Amino acid sequence: MDISIETIDKLADLAKLEFNGEEKEKLKNDLSSIITFIDKLNELDTENVEPLIFMTNEVNVLRDDEVTQEITHEEALKNAPSKDSDYFRVPKFLEK
Repeated sequence: MDISIETIDKLADLAKLEFNGEEKEKLKNDLSSIITFIDKLNELDTENVEPLIFMTNEVNVLRDDEVTQEITHEEALKNAPSKDSDYFRVPKFLEK
């Protein structure tokens, strides 16, 4: 596949980027190199290769979730600088 300056312009427009002439040439060369590399990978015979689903054979060891009451509601509100009966009070920061 041949990368043209028009292709670079279209990609830049889609990505909302701006490139000068020198940057476009560098980008054109970089994209051509990437496509050449991908074409080289397509030459490999992967007929009998199973798809890789997981990177390792390791299995996560997870613990069961246990609900515990670490702090009571009253203790949580105890050091609040401003509080209501059940809630923290904070300054209003949104204006209409």
